[in-house]
Amino acid sequence: MKFNVILDRDEDGVWIVECPSIPGCVSQGQTREEALENIKDAIAACLEVRAELGLPLTVETHQVEVTV
Repeated sequence: MKFNVILDRDEDGVWIVECPSIPGCVSQGQTREEALENIKDAIAACLEVRAELGLPLTVETHQVEVTV
């Protein structure tokens, strides 16, 4: 399965990555590559827990670009 993720750096330089289509699915890493590898594990774990709880695996999200 493919998921869109959001990747950002915090004030300490740590990479934070979130999967918007899976509520609460967030991970981090010291490098961009580490963060992206870690979110793969987080996604798998979140999907497993949501399935066990009988929750929808994902929620619908939309990405829209705006110009300001």
